Amino acid sequence: WQFGIINKFLQYSHSFSTQRSIYMLPVLYFYTSVSFFLLCLFSCSSKKAKSHLYSFLPILKWLPRYPVKEYLLGDIISGISTGVMQLPQGLAYALLAAVPPVFGLYSSFYPVFLYTFFGTSKHISIGTFAVISMMVGGVAVRQVPDEVISVGYNSTNTTDASDYYSLRDDKRVQVAVTLAFLSGIIQLCLGFLRFGFVAIYLTEPLVRGFTTAAAVHVFTSQLKYLLGVKTSRYSGPLSVVYSLAAVFSKITTTNIAALIVGLTCIVLLLIGKEINLRFKKKLPVPIPMEIIVVIIGTGVSAGMNLTESYGVDVVGKIPQGLSAPAVPEIQLIPAIFIDAVAIAIVGFSMAVSMAKIFALKHGYTIDGNQELIALGICNSVGSFFQSFPITCSMSRSLVQESTGGKTQIAGALSSVMVLLVIVAIGYLFEPLPQTVLAAIVMVNLKGMFKQFGDVAHFWRTSKIELAIWVVAFVASLFLGLDYGLLTAVAFAMITVIYRTQRPQYRILGQIPDTDIYCDVEEYEEVKEYPGIKIFQANTSLYFANSESYTSALKKKTGVDPCAILAARKKAQKKHAREVKKANKVKKKAVLKLTNDVEASVKHEIANDGLPVNGKFAYVDAGVQDGSPDELEHFVEPKTNIHSLILDFTPVNFVDSVGAKTLKSVIKEYKEVGVCVCIASCSPVMNELTRLNFFDNTVTRELLFHSIHDAVLACQVKDRSASQTLYLLENNTTHFKQKLCCPHV
Repeated sequence: WQFGIINKFLQYSHSFSTQRSIYMLPVLYFYTSVSFFLLCLFSCSSKKAKSHLYSFLPILKWLPRYPVKEYLLGDIISGISTGVMQLPQGLAYALLAAVPPVFGLYSSFYPVFLYTFFGTSKHISIGTFAVISMMVGGVAVRQVPDEVISVGYNSTNTTDASDYYSLRDDKRVQVAVTLAFLSGIIQLCLGFLRFGFVAIYLTEPLVRGFTTAAAVHVFTSQLKYLLGVKTSRYSGPLSVVYSLAAVFSKITTTNIAALIVGLTCIVLLLIGKEINLRFKKKLPVPIPMEIIVVIIGTGVSAGMNLTESYGVDVVGKIPQGLSAPAVPEIQLIPAIFIDAVAIAIVGFSMAVSMAKIFALKHGYTIDGNQELIALGICNSVGSFFQSFPITCSMSRSLVQESTGGKTQIAGALSSVMVLLVIVAIGYLFEPLPQTVLAAIVMVNLKGMFKQFGDVAHFWRTSKIELAIWVVAFVASLFLGLDYGLLTAVAFAMITVIYRTQRPQYRILGQIPDTDIYCDVEEYEEVKEYPGIKIFQANTSLYFANSESYTSALKKKTGVDPCAILAARKKAQKKHAREVKKANKVKKKAVLKLTNDVEASVKHEIANDGLPVNGKFAYVDAGVQDGSPDELEHFVEPKTNIHSLILDFTPVNFVDSVGAKTLKSVIKEYKEVGVCVCIASCSPVMNELTRLNFFDNTVTRELLFHSIHDAVLACQVKDRSASQTLYLLENNTTHFKQKLCCPHV
């Protein structure tokens, strides 16, 4: 149709005047160009549409080819095992999120079911997770503290305690739900913009230090449930200190019954985990100690009536059935935006790190951007059904993978189990003591507390990674998880800058009879070529480290052009002064001889004694070398290095400051007779050309494909220069002899 319009224009152009036709041509060109661009941009063939659909809904790709006989049994066993584990964890982690336990069940159903359709990992278990739940709880408590029910809402005077707590929980649920909606939207945006790479900035030491601090936060927050004491919940900086102080200040009010039940559950859980670990290969499925403890705790609490008899806090009312969809509180978004960004990034980093581990183990690939989209859909859509932010759970993922799970069907089955509990038997868990849930949370932190061993590991391997771990842990522990994460990321960025500004500088030498060059300080057998220095820096050359690069070059090679030029100028001035002084002494001696009245003596002195008197005159003047010929022979300060090779193998980029620094280095060393060559600079050739690095003085002849090529070229130049110097010295000596002895 575009060409049809052009054809019509050509057909009727004869009716226009020539001037009008010329004016119309640019308009027609612009119109057709824009139309063609839009047509190419939005055109979509059936194959391309199918590819995009499979990318957005991975289930359409793998479900039709699902091998039922091979995979179904393993997925069923894995789904049941994961679902049994997901039930108590959903209830327990809801306490961390500062919302009623039933919302933990909602968060264990909707997002898990949605991930089956959009996720690319076959083994991770999506749902509630301790670290994310703790971050959600911190925001909920900050926005709706215990002392003041409303923040941004109208105050309500309530005398009944149950109504007070019900109203407070409703407000906190709204905060948690809005957090899920906003973090999901952020993850969706990052996924559609192909920003899956952002997780690489959360390096492993940072994540491990952060999660270890989160484990301390979680453990501290569960102490009051384990002991059965009533304290306020704190968030923000120093919340751990305030929580510990509040618990210890009320330690005398400990509920002994709650403490006994909690400790008993902890012992049972630890024994069960140890059995599962030791007999992992013999057990077909792990023993579901968590659901066993929940059933026993619920039965004991209902049978002994622990709530009324001993004042033990229980889960309370669990509504039967699913709640109606509701729109999140949009007006809360400005107050929780930064927290939502942190939750979105941390949640994605947890999920993608576990997904990559399992993908590498089982030989398939995952799409980081699609994982972002999947998590974004799980969080944003789930928020309309009263779920709080979720991510991958480490413990459940390990169970899902170890029990034979092959595909996302296992996760879907686990969500169906949670749905059955919500719809049918959720009310049976109402007598469950909160101390049992606290015990489940604390025992699940065992793996995170083992990460304290990272300190010894990083001390042996990398002090910088140890610093990142320590800063992430300390900042997250005392500043809170949100500010602690920001501080840790900022410090990690600073370490990157530090590493580029403080790289390792090396002088390379050749391994004999090879073209391999290594650090001369690290390897004893490598040899340096006489007169050739090979310099390497394991970083790029840009404005932040150009000065340190130049300093290290001068220090490592032992050749400082500025110092050599300064020494030459000083020697030249000193030589000029000595020559001037010698000329004055010589002039005085000549005058003295002229005034001698005795012609015969004068003649004798002039013929015989002048050299002797002249010698004495120079000695008196303080000149130790009395030969004028030797005074005229002046040797300038020189270096024994004739070639310098810069190895650019580790250099990834060069900016304008780095290019100027490199050019000045070449010119400075050229002034002192040192030829500078650049080896292995192919990755930055385009940048150097774009920065106008090459000119009449700095040509492309200084560039070489490899270090060995540069060394061979420098050796050839040195031999040619030596031969030329030898000829010049011989000719100069012969010329001097001709001057002194014309008859020679």
